[in-house]
Amino acid sequence: MTADDSYGRLDDDDYPAYTMGRAAEILGTTQGFLRAIGEARLITPLRSAGGHRRYSRYQLRIAARARELVDQGTPIEAACRIVILEDQLEEARRINAEYRRAAEAANPPAATPNQAAATTAPGPQLQTAP
Repeated sequence: MTADDSYGRLDDDDYPAYTMGRAAEILGTTQGFLRAIGEARLITPLRSAGGHRRYSRYQLRIAARARELVDQGTPIEAACRIVILEDQLEEARRINAEYRRAAEAANPPAATPNQAAATTAPGPQLQTAP
């Protein structure tokens, strides 16, 4: 990969740009914490060619949420499960909203009785002289 290729990925949330040490420093936590949430399968870091863990910005946001819960006294396994469930719920809401929009586009809502009367009622009649 050339330097030009790397610059194109700076905005990619899924690009594994951070080493374990840098990720722990950014999160203000330990490398052990990152290993623990990996073992709990909250995040799965990618591995460099040398086998070192690499984290993306997306993974760091997830890890930060787990850290908040742990800092509030939640056991790490429970914190990981909560974050996973929150993520699944958000995805389900997103999918439901897409289905709802698609259904509304395919079947526009019927007119209300007042709207129907206004559009089908005859207009004023012109009367002509006999």
